[in-house]
Amino acid sequence: MHTTPLPAPAPIQQLHHYAYRARDAEETRHYYEDILGLPLYHIIQSDHVPSTGEYCPYTHFFFRLQDGSFIAFFDLGDDQAAEPSPNTPLWVNHISFRVDSKQALEDMKARLEAHGIEVLGITDHHIFDSIYFFDPNGVRLELTSQRADAAQMHSESKTAHTRLAEWTARKEQWRQERAAGKTAQALKPQRNDRPEVGAKT
Repeated sequence: MHTTPLPAPAPIQQLHHYAYRARDAEETRHYYEDILGLPLYHIIQSDHVPSTGEYCPYTHFFFRLQDGSFIAFFDLGDDQAAEPSPNTPLWVNHISFRVDSKQALEDMKARLEAHGIEVLGITDHHIFDSIYFFDPNGVRLELTSQRADAAQMHSESKTAHTRLAEWTARKEQWRQERAAGKTAQALKPQRNDRPEVGAKT
């Protein structure tokens, strides 16, 4: 048995890029560069995938955020967008970008709507405010303005493990009940941080 200690995890500094499938590169460029203001920064084109070696021609293109990270896309040359996951609501999988203020959210909402893009929000999440909309590829996007300061977020971080452990214990009990045929319902969380939302319906 190998007993040499493993190296510590390398410090992960920031998100480098998130990549998604694009129906059309120019349509996506127009949306992200001309409307959202993210500059097109880099393109990689090939007919084989470097990581797997499989044949799949692509154009891989990147848009740069202010912190040097990227959102990237693959145009596979067939005018097909990624299909939504059949078992996941459309609001679940999304990408959120931070802006500097609530005024910036309001300005971006006005800009998006002027381009015919439907926008939800401004939504109050207590520690931040957000707007939501979809890109031409069906990717749900969020723009977020942080309300909570670093001290408040640090305080929140002190309870995260305890809350997740409680959820995990309750989920294990739920799995046993489901296996025994005692429940068919999805597990609800142990507390509701947003009771005012349900009160609206």
